[in-house]
Amino acid sequence: MDEFIFKLDDGDNVALARRALQIGEVGALSNIPSGHKMAAKEIAEGEVIIKYGQPIGYAKTLINAGDHLHTHNIVYRDVDRIYNFSTRIKSPSVPSIKSDFYGYKRCNGSVGTRNTIAILTSVNCSATAARMIADHFDEAKMSSFSNVDGVNAFVHGTGCGMADSGDGFETLQRVMWGYAKNPNVAGVLMVGLGCEMNQIDWLLDAYQIDKGPLFQVLNIQDVCGLKKTINKGIEKINEMLPLVDSNVRTLCPASSLVLGLQCGGSDAWSGITANPALGHACDLLVAQGGTGVLAETPEIYGAEHLLTERAITTSVGKKLLERIKWWEDYTSRNFGSMDNNPSPGNKAGGLTTILEKSLGAVSKAGTSNLNDVYKYGELITSKGFVFMDSPGYDPASVTGQIASGCNVIAFTTGRGSAFGSKPSPCIKVASNSDLFQKMPEDMDIDAGKILSENSSIEEMGKLIFDHVLAIASGDKSKSEAQGLGDFEFVPWQIGAVM
Repeated sequence: MDEFIFKLDDGDNVALARRALQIGEVGALSNIPSGHKMAAKEIAEGEVIIKYGQPIGYAKTLINAGDHLHTHNIVYRDVDRIYNFSTRIKSPSVPSIKSDFYGYKRCNGSVGTRNTIAILTSVNCSATAARMIADHFDEAKMSSFSNVDGVNAFVHGTGCGMADSGDGFETLQRVMWGYAKNPNVAGVLMVGLGCEMNQIDWLLDAYQIDKGPLFQVLNIQDVCGLKKTINKGIEKINEMLPLVDSNVRTLCPASSLVLGLQCGGSDAWSGITANPALGHACDLLVAQGGTGVLAETPEIYGAEHLLTERAITTSVGKKLLERIKWWEDYTSRNFGSMDNNPSPGNKAGGLTTILEKSLGAVSKAGTSNLNDVYKYGELITSKGFVFMDSPGYDPASVTGQIASGCNVIAFTTGRGSAFGSKPSPCIKVASNSDLFQKMPEDMDIDAGKILSENSSIEEMGKLIFDHVLAIASGDKSKSEAQGLGDFEFVPWQIGAVM
């Protein structure tokens, strides 16, 4: 509308403040922070609030044109959604130039962007042993193995005191198996206690995993104690290191990339700059034959109808709605609400309801067809754009994406985030230039230039895509440079603790 406020859709009855507005500026009736909403017209009590051309809530009271619209005068209410299936199917895009990166080709046809040894634990009781084994392999001891990106311990707080079947047990086993089989992992050591519910041998049998030089197991009770387990584990890793180091990067097609699409610490700009730009990067990857994986089911809630329209078949669209219904039941039986999201930080950044947050978050998905829907940590076998069910909690969601096979993560943020992941590198995309300047050691890309320098979403999306290729080829992301990722392995814990 002008240099101070703008609308996202002609049908919106709200405008966004491009910068902080003072009373009287462009009709503002109160001070309005940057990115927050201003009423573009008078809105009657109970009338729907429209942003992105979609409902985001209802007026709690009469709202005058120029009023600040936020939690004090917008109320969340379930909206009636009509689901259409496969009504916005696109013909696959054909890239003019094929893109490549330098990765590690695995014998099963997958490609790693990193070359690591993973120490996985079956239970919290073996977590200390796993960390002590990994800590032994410091920078000095790894200096002779230039092709090995690290020895990383992935430990968790569960594995016992749980049912031996059902969602919780199956989810944990999918995560353990998924990390063991992630293409960024070249060698695996599994460490257990021995008496836990989550038995290592059960996992090996369930997923037909064979022990060998690059897949070893230890149980503290069998080895006879913590110290002996640590020493034995160090011995086994030392045997693996030369074998893993023999892997070298070779030229691989971008179709080998599986990109996890993630957002956290979002603000009102996330759905306008960083998320749509990442969505365009996803479209570019899909056009190359690669895979983009959207997750965080509670953060598409209220926008899922936009994805069912892009579902390649009706059955795929209905699989997505099954996950939505599961979440409605899950939150209800735990006395929660789907509108518990957004977080206080999201609200400070201008987001008011889950509907508003979801409409911005879903733009990470770009415009490609939705080819399939997966459970948390389930192996992704489809190419193109897909969805994986997960919580909105970033560490748990990314853990599921990596278990599903993602070999790179792209993470947008507006408020700021100090997240990183292993074994898959994480790229951070700032939604606003102020954040990029405040956290230069954490942010890889400034998508705020869409506002501050009038860059296009397409230009920024291409920049993100090219950066993904560079990181996949071995360049360090900002989070990797700071050593993040050792404590961000958080399997989603479902069900009773007994």
